[in-house]
Amino acid sequence: MSNEDTNWEKISEDISEVTNKIKNKIKEEDLVEDLRSSLRDTIESTSKLFENLLNTIDSTIKDEEIKKETREVIKNINKEISESIKETSSKILNLSEVSSYYEEE
Repeated sequence: MSNEDTNWEKISEDISEVTNKIKNKIKEEDLVEDLRSSLRDTIESTSKLFENLLNTIDSTIKDEEIKKETREVIKNINKEISESIKETSSKILNLSEVSSYYEEE
């Protein structure tokens, strides 16, 4: 094998290696975007769950004192979950829109 053939073989291997790295990077980015999307969906779903829970409390509990205390408990749980999700998501996925889902409650 000549020196020129060896150089072309090396160039071909380098190109193949770069191509594989690009493909892997794209797959990683897709995976991260899928995780972001899934987290957003989960956050939105959880937010709606708390909203529905508060509406159910309002419509079913007649005693105002119990209703008020129950709503406070739910709001505190929501606040704890919200803070935890904000902290975790900002560390893992850098999501800025997380806070908007929970600040409405």
